Amino acid sequence: MIEIKKEKKFFDTVKFYFDIRMLKILLLGAISGFPWVIIGSSLSLWLKEEGLSRSTIGWAGLIFAVYAFNYLWAPLIDRIQIPFLTKKIGHRKSWIFLMQIIILIGLIFWSFINPVQNLNLVIGAGLIIALASATQDITVDALRIEQIKKEEKEAMAAGAAVAVVGWWSGYKLGGVIALTLADFLENLGIENYWQLSFLGLGVIIILLNIGILFIKEGNFFNIKISHLELDEKILGKLNYNNIFTKILAWVTSTISGPLISFFKKNGKGIAIGIVSFIFLFKIGEAFLGRMSVIFYKEIGFSKTDIALYSKTFGWITTVTFTLLGGMFAIRSGVIKSMFLAGILMALTNVLFSFLAWSDKSYLLFALAVILDDMAAAFATVAFVAFISLLVDRNYTATQYALLASLGTAGRTTLASSSGALVDWLNGDWGIFFIITALMVIPSLFLLYLMKNKIKLND
Repeated sequence: MIEIKKEKKFFDTVKFYFDIRMLKILLLGAISGFPWVIIGSSLSLWLKEEGLSRSTIGWAGLIFAVYAFNYLWAPLIDRIQIPFLTKKIGHRKSWIFLMQIIILIGLIFWSFINPVQNLNLVIGAGLIIALASATQDITVDALRIEQIKKEEKEAMAAGAAVAVVGWWSGYKLGGVIALTLADFLENLGIENYWQLSFLGLGVIIILLNIGILFIKEGNFFNIKISHLELDEKILGKLNYNNIFTKILAWVTSTISGPLISFFKKNGKGIAIGIVSFIFLFKIGEAFLGRMSVIFYKEIGFSKTDIALYSKTFGWITTVTFTLLGGMFAIRSGVIKSMFLAGILMALTNVLFSFLAWSDKSYLLFALAVILDDMAAAFATVAFVAFISLLVDRNYTATQYALLASLGTAGRTTLASSSGALVDWLNGDWGIFFIITALMVIPSLFLLYLMKNKIKLND
C-alpha cells in the first residue's frame, strides 16, 4: 500500500508541470536569467578578447553585487507606480517593462564604445544593466507567485521548479545566441563583432517585452491597501503623526518586522548559523563559474565549442536535473538534498582539475561541463527549497529576498577575486579548481552542526 501511495504522489506532482500557467512562469524565469549572460559570459569574453587581464575581468564581476542588495529598494518597487505604464499594462509588468528598456539602452551604449579606451564607461553601463536586472527580479518573483493562488501548494511548488528551469533557459540559450553570433561575425572579418552581437541581444530584449504583455496580472489595489493599513497600525502605536514617525513606521513594517521574526523563530545562534551557511554555500561554484569561460578559452576551445558544450548541452542537462532535483528534495528532505548538492558541486569542481591537467579533450570537456551543470541544477533547487522552508509566511517576500540576497552576496563579492586567485597561482588552473572544491566544506560543516535545530516549515 505504501509503495502505491508513493507512485501516485509522483504522478500527481508531475501533472502540475503541464498547467498552462507554467508557460508564463517559464517566460518570467527566462527574463530573469537572460541579463546574467550579458554581464557575465558576454562581458567577460569581450574584455578577454580585447586583451584585458584576468584580474581586471574578475574585479569587473563586482557589478553582480547589486543583486545582493535589491531587497533594500524592494518596498519602493511595491509602492511606486510607473506613470502611464501602470494603468496600461499593470503594476508588476510596468516595472519589468521599464527595466527591460534600460537593459536595452545599456546594450546599445556598449555597441558604440571600445572597452580598452573606455573601460570605466563599459563597467558603468554594465552596472546600470545589473541594477535594472536586479530590480526587475523583485517584480518577476512577485508576478510569478501571483500567477498561482495561495492555496494551490502543489502548483506553487511546480511553479518554483519551472521558474528555475526558465532562469537557466534564459541564461543558457541566451549564451548560445551571444557566443554563436559573436563567433559568426568574427569569422566574417568584422572588427567590432562583440558590439554588433550586443545589438543582436537587444532584439531578444524586445521579444521578451512583447511576451510580457501576454502574462495576466491581478488587481494591485488590495495589496496597496494592505501596505497602508500596516503603516497606519504601527503609526498608531507610536502615538505621534508626523513625517518622522511615518518614516519609522514604514521602515519597521518592511525591514524590522521580518528580521525580528526570523531571529525569534530560530534563536540568535541558529539564525546566525543559517545566515553564515547561506552566504558560504555556493561560493566555490561561483569562483568556478566566474572564470569558466576564460579557462575554456585559454586551453584552446573556441566560442562555438563553448556555446555547444557549455550552453546547449548544459541547458538540456540543467532542465532535466532541475525537475528531478525538485522531486528528490520533496521525497528525501531538503537537508539531505543540501548535503548531496554540496558534495556534487565539490566533485564536479575536481573534475575540472583533470581537464586542466590533461591534453585538450572534447570528451572530458563535455563530461566536466555536463556534470557541473547537473550539480548546479540540483544545488539551485535544493537551495531555493531550503530558503522557502525557512521563511515566516507572514513575511514571505521580504524574508525570501533577504536570504536569497545573502546567498548572492557570497557568490558575487568573494568570487570577484577569482581572477586574482588564478594569477596568484601563476595560471595553475588545476590547483584553482581544487581550492574551489574545498570551499564548500565550511558551509556543510555548519549545516551538520545545525541540522537537528533548524526550524523548517515542514
